[in-house]
Amino acid sequence: MITILGLSGSLRRHSFNRGLLRAAAEAMPEGARLELGSIADIPLYDGDVEAQGIPAAVAALKERAAAAEALLLVTPEYNNGIPGVFKNAIDWMSRPADDIPRIFGAKPVGVIGTSPGRFGTLLSQTAWLPVLRTLGANHWSGGRLVVTGAGGLFDQAGNLTDAATRARLRTYLADFVEHIAGA
Repeated sequence: MITILGLSGSLRRHSFNRGLLRAAAEAMPEGARLELGSIADIPLYDGDVEAQGIPAAVAALKERAAAAEALLLVTPEYNNGIPGVFKNAIDWMSRPADDIPRIFGAKPVGVIGTSPGRFGTLLSQTAWLPVLRTLGANHWSGGRLVVTGAGGLFDQAGNLTDAATRARLRTYLADFVEHIAGA
């Protein structure tokens, strides 16, 4: 069984990206499962805090990431870039630097996302590339899932209701899992 840890870069309970992450968990192909992680309890990075030890929420998330065979980042796009809270969580996960290979080294990482706009999260997904490269992750670029017009694809609770988007998500996940199996 292939295990993927999925993280949404949004803290809002009914966010479209959290909904896309939940839909991904439901759409996993046979032989794989998506565990839902959360960045909600990750504090703002502070070197003084780090000097006293890695916070428990960060340590727990790092262990879940280390145990998973791959990561799925479901990223919103704020001001044409990576959401600060999401980048903060990944920055914490890279501390101490000696841990980077254990958490990210050659680990397959997929990046998807949705937004209300016409360009989806294209710029945010692209902005993740140098971060993932720096961490030594194996960014999977064999497929791209950019979901546009999220306001018409999700209900008030942030649940994906669009069948065509679900079909695209299933295809993306099947291809990603095939990549992981061959990595």
